[in-house]
Amino acid sequence: MKRRVLNGCLILSGIVLLAILASFVRVGATADTVVVLRTAGMTCGSCAEQVTRALQSERGVASTEVDLAGGRVMAGFDAKQTGPGKLAAKVAAAGYASQVQSVLTPEQFKSLSGHQVGSLQAQAGCCGKVGCGSAKVKN
Repeated sequence: MKRRVLNGCLILSGIVLLAILASFVRVGATADTVVVLRTAGMTCGSCAEQVTRALQSERGVASTEVDLAGGRVMAGFDAKQTGPGKLAAKVAAAGYASQVQSVLTPEQFKSLSGHQVGSLQAQAGCCGKVGCGSAKVKN
């Protein structure tokens, strides 16, 4: 009897653990909208990684791309789950001034840029002696 109860508890805890982990997986995340954010204060690959992590933490974001030289951040997202203003606020919360520059369909973005959003990868690196965050704009 004890063994049966123990097995039942183990199975139940396994199911609960899988359910919790499944909530963090982005299986089948699709982008029906692309936002282009004008973002200030990004100086290196580590800044780009911070912005990417901030956006990827938002439910509904399928892909991100950071253009350090141009000061732009592009994010493909599901418009039913999040919005452009909320994504700009996520970037601002990460310490970089950000505002919505434009909102496009994925097809419009591809025709303008020649690639799908998220297909270009930012280069890694750090700001050196200055340190990441020194160029961040405080809100």
